[in-house]
Amino acid sequence: MPILVEACPGYRLITLNRPERLNALTVEMADALSAALDAAAADRGCRAVVLTGAGRGFCAGQDLTAIQGMTSAEIAALLDHYNPLIRKLRALPMPVVCAVNGVAAGAGANLALACDIVLAAQSATFVQAFARIGLIPDCGGTWILPRLVGPARARALAMLAEPVPAETAAQWGMIWQAVADDRLMDEAHALAGRLASGPTEGLALIKRALDAAAANDFDHQLDLERDLQAEASATPDHAEAVRAFLAKRPPSFAGRRS
Repeated sequence: MPILVEACPGYRLITLNRPERLNALTVEMADALSAALDAAAADRGCRAVVLTGAGRGFCAGQDLTAIQGMTSAEIAALLDHYNPLIRKLRALPMPVVCAVNGVAAGAGANLALACDIVLAAQSATFVQAFARIGLIPDCGGTWILPRLVGPARARALAMLAEPVPAETAAQWGMIWQAVADDRLMDEAHALAGRLASGPTEGLALIKRALDAAAANDFDHQLDLERDLQAEASATPDHAEAVRAFLAKRPPSFAGRRS
């Protein structure tokens, strides 16, 4: 199976499962991952997702053996499978934590960076490998990368295809945090558990606001904040947080509307 799914308390662990190929992407894997995200979104008991890779790498990017002999039109058509997956990750109505356990290259790097919070093992690396084979960054790389590390670094990383160690990626703001290799999954599970106990609808609205900010001018963003704040303030979790504050106790968030 190209994707493994494990139910955890309040969240799901989704694992890319082609370790013999460093979890290199295929259409079948992309479609299976998309289906797993749909299932997580449909499960009212699922309030967060952890995405990681089996074996010694997160994802080596597109499996080049799968595209050998393809025409340029056929290669471009692959993005009809990958682009909806990236959009789905960004729009998923719950937080997605990515635990990068080794190399994240090409489309694999951009798959990771499309997640909400990225943790990486200290031995992990991120590389925009496309230029090595005469291609351009895809799966959102040309949009996401400049917004994370700035245009100068994004251009150099895309053109030189040099690997970025996890600790440098954290220093540059490409990812949230680099952690010791043997602590990666413990940290990812702890983070997912914390998010899964949070105000899920409010977190989903945060995702919407932050993504929209990339295209909005300041006035439009203020208007969007007003509209989304109205939605957030109508959730049961906001009401519970106010009650908890007044009672001087921790809130107990239900996560979604009943």
